[in-house]
Amino acid sequence: MIVGIEGTVEKKEPTLLHINVNGLIYEVFVSLYTSNAVEGKRVKLHTTQIVREDGWQLYGFAHADEKRMFDTLIKINGVGPKVAMAVCSTFAPETFAKVIRSKDVGMLKRVPGIGPKAASRILVELAEFILDTENGSGEEGGAMQEAIMALESLGFKKDAAQKALAGCSGDTATLVKEGLKKLQRL
Repeated sequence: MIVGIEGTVEKKEPTLLHINVNGLIYEVFVSLYTSNAVEGKRVKLHTTQIVREDGWQLYGFAHADEKRMFDTLIKINGVGPKVAMAVCSTFAPETFAKVIRSKDVGMLKRVPGIGPKAASRILVELAEFILDTENGSGEEGGAMQEAIMALESLGFKKDAAQKALAGCSGDTATLVKEGLKKLQRL
């Protein structure tokens, strides 16, 4: 079982990476969040390997929480790797945990490939889904991660976004506003 991969990015597409590991190139499917987190040529990802009759597939994740979310989703009857990756591309792990806690069927239906029945089944089966974030648990850590990703999507470097948000607190919208104010001064 391949549980991690480290190497050089040979090809990068929004949901796919080709990673060269000492001359052997692996095709790794990634979420949009992981794709955005990959900067430069060197990469280290947590992976889930899925072996089926028609092939072997690797799914890569920049953070252990996203891998845990993917692994939890594919255990649900009727949810395959493609739908699980769509969920990972739609929601950050912290946001997904909030959706599960609030039992928000409408939010889950926004994911491509998930209808009302699948959304209800996911909510029932994941009622106990609790996320342990590396930066601390609770809404504060989740809001900070979402704000950093929002600033990255606006074109700022991750380290610049983290520096701008250092010492800030609040919900995601407040953090993004504060971060933008600080980044404009830099």
